[in-house]
Amino acid sequence: MKMQNIPFGVTDWNNVETTEHPGDSGRAIWRTRQFDDIRVRMVEYSPGYIADHWCSKGHILLVLEGELHTQLQDGREFTLKAGMSYQVADGAEPHRSSTQTGVRLFIVD
Repeated sequence: MKMQNIPFGVTDWNNVETTEHPGDSGRAIWRTRQFDDIRVRMVEYSPGYIADHWCSKGHILLVLEGELHTQLQDGREFTLKAGMSYQVADGAEPHRSSTQTGVRLFIVD
């Protein structure tokens, strides 16, 4: 990832418009900023959220609050709590997220 054409700026995430994305169960609420080719998101998954797809997009993801369960298509599973992160490249291990309790994430992709 090369960061370019991004002047210094400050984001108040409380003022960024939300979009809703339903999962197989529950919902995801995204607040998204686009900086050239880089998408930055504050994402909240409702309690009981299960993603409706396997994702092959690369991300750097930080758990801010709650607990996130991530399953890789090869069967590996990971549980991340506040202060933990993961990183995965585009086209690497397909992954799917869920949460029983709800979670708030900061994601760069």
